[in-house]
Formats: sequence, C-alpha cells, structure tokens
Amino acid sequence: MTGVEEALATTFRTDGGRLMAHLIGALGDFDLAEEAAQEAYAAALTTWRRDGVPDNPRAWLTTTARNRAIDRIRRERKGAEKLREVALLQAGPDDVDAFESGITDERLRLLYTCCHPALSLEAQVTLALRTLCGLSTAEIARTFLVAEATMAKRLVRTRQKIKLAGIPYRVPPAHLLPERTAAVLSTIYLLFHQGYADGRAELRQRARELAALTAGLMPDHPEAGGLHALLLLLDARSAARAPGGVLVPLDEQDHSLWDRDMISAGEEELRRAVRREQIGPYQLQAMIAACHVQATIDWGRIAGLYDRLLTVVPSGTVRLNRAIALSMRDGPDLRLLEGIDDHPLLAAARADFLRRLGDNEAAAGGYRAAIPLAPTAADRAYLQKRLLELAPGDRTEVTDHA
Repeated sequence: MTGVEEALATTFRTDGGRLMAHLIGALGDFDLAEEAAQEAYAAALTTWRRDGVPDNPRAWLTTTARNRAIDRIRRERKGAEKLREVALLQAGPDDVDAFESGITDERLRLLYTCCHPALSLEAQVTLALRTLCGLSTAEIARTFLVAEATMAKRLVRTRQKIKLAGIPYRVPPAHLLPERTAAVLSTIYLLFHQGYADGRAELRQRARELAALTAGLMPDHPEAGGLHALLLLLDARSAARAPGGVLVPLDEQDHSLWDRDMISAGEEELRRAVRREQIGPYQLQAMIAACHVQATIDWGRIAGLYDRLLTVVPSGTVRLNRAIALSMRDGPDLRLLEGIDDHPLLAAARADFLRRLGDNEAAAGGYRAAIPLAPTAADRAYLQKRLLELAPGDRTEVTDHA
C-alpha cells in the first residue's frame, strides 16, 4: 500500500462516517451522498498522488464530495428543485443544535440522527452501521447471521423507504432521544463486536467511547450504563484473547495481559447500573463478563445468568453460550447442544465437546467440518490448532472470509 492509499484508508476509517452524515444531512438522499463520496475518494487517489496528501484530508474530501454532488444536481435536477438543493449544499447543512438535543458530541449526534423510529429496529441499526460506522455489507451480514445478498437487499429497501416516506435526516430534540436509544445501543454493541471479532482496536475504542457518551447522556437508562460496563469488561481481555491472530479460550488466557484498570472501571459502571434494579440484557451480559475476569470462574453463576438472559434474548448465540457454560460446570454432554440450529460456531462447540470427552477421532473430524464454517480468522486459526494437536500434519484449508 502506498503512502497515498494508506492516508486515504486511514481517513476513511476515522472520518468516513462524518463525511457521509454531512452529505446525507445536506442532500436528504443516501444514494446521491454515497455516489458523491465515492467520487471524492476516487479523485483523491489521483490528486493526492500528484499534489501530495493535503494537511486536512477530511476537509479535502468533504469539499470535493460536495462539489461533485452539486455537479450531479445541476445535471440531473430541474428548476426550483435544482436551485433549492444547490443552495443547501453550498451553504452546508445546518450545524446540529446541541442545545436542543443535549448531545454535544458530533459522533453521537449523527448516530441518534440515523436511528429514526419510523424504521424498524433492525433497519435503524443496519443503516447506522453501514452509513456512519463504515462497516461493509458483508460485515453487517455476518453480524446478523444472514447472506450478504440478503443484507444488501435490506439496505436498499431501507433507503427506498426513507426516500419515499420523506423521513427527515435531523437530530432529534432531547425529549425524543429515549425512543431512539435502544437502536443507538444496539448499533454501538454490534460495532464493538465487529472489532472484537476481527481484532480491530479502533472499532472497539470507538464503540467504548460512544457507549460512555450515551451512558452520560442518558443517566436514567440503566441499559446504557450496562452496555458501557459490558464493553469495558470485554475489551479488558482483548490483548489475551487472540494474540498472534489465534483465539485463546478463556480458561487458557494469560491473565497478566488483562487490563486491570479497565476491569475496575467496568465493574464500577456495572454497580451503578444494577442499583436501579431494572436488569436488562446488556446488564446480564456485563454480569457474565464480570464473572469471566475473576481469578476463579464461577461457571454455575454464569450458567444461571445465561438462563435469565435466555428469557429476554432467546437467540442461538445465547443458547450455545449457555450450553458451553453448563459443560464447564457439569462436564461436556452432547445433549446440551440439541436444539441449537444454524449457528456458525455450533460445529466448533461440538468438536470441543468431543475432544473433552476423549473421542479424538470424532473430534478431529468435527474440527475439519467446523473450520470452513467459523466466522473469523481467529476462530479458524484456533480450530486448525486444535486439529493439528489431534492429527499432526492434517491441515484443512483455512480461508479468510473477511
């Protein structure tokens, strides 16, 4: 990667969401905004190679994208519509009224803006992840455990609904923030887990910062604090979770690599959240994560917390994690995995159970089957490692799905 390409990639990661939000706010048109942004990135490759990387790459891209959008409007729109939209773009979208919304951080304002209650919760979250957080359609599809083509169609339908229904792209006033908070928390949670799964520290940090801001903005929302606690407790183990790109199970992690300050902050945030006695799924997950960072892990308590979580989030992921917790408490039993369907790590869990039961031949076959199904490179590397322990020299093809 050249210096120009690296600078452009860095700018996309750090400021791509802000650029898109700026354009969408001016245009009210997701498709036109995306086309203008793409043209600006393409222009940057040529211009920056010739003239050098500008001092402020984000400002350069914003100006270029706005100019490209103005050119498109002048070519394609007519009469009063053209004059109105060009005037809006030349003036720039109104600065967000932080006084009315109470949101002083630009990133969080953009997130609340994108999560409009006229859309379904899933549509709000997927749109925010794609538009503001910069995740690819393939990454979002993996998060929701659906095919990439399916997710692409959903995003197209969401944008069409926004255009046809005239849904405004505006920051909500303070009294309307609560109805959008659930979608904001879901977006932050999934943004973090993308970084957690792929080992991308910048995504995890961005999610933690947004979670802290949301908890501060909504102090009476116990799940906002619960999410912040959860992300702190999870991220505290990141350095030990997949060093060298190979997943390390919890009971084999090097505790000296855990961030004790982050653990303390997460535990304190969790204590504040649960005092309100309005326990929700993020707080339950934070309680589980708090168990994971103890010197001695209480698998019985973890299994009980998964029982409670299953009543509010009856997902395959929760069922699988509950089964693993029960196997750690009582010993591996394949019957624990019955009724869990279509989870990408189910085959991996079954292979681990077989290994722990001492059936090495069946476990090796299970690992061979599980490797191509595993969703991340770290998962696949772990499964390959286990396979080689049972069958030295047996190397199943490991494909990077990213």
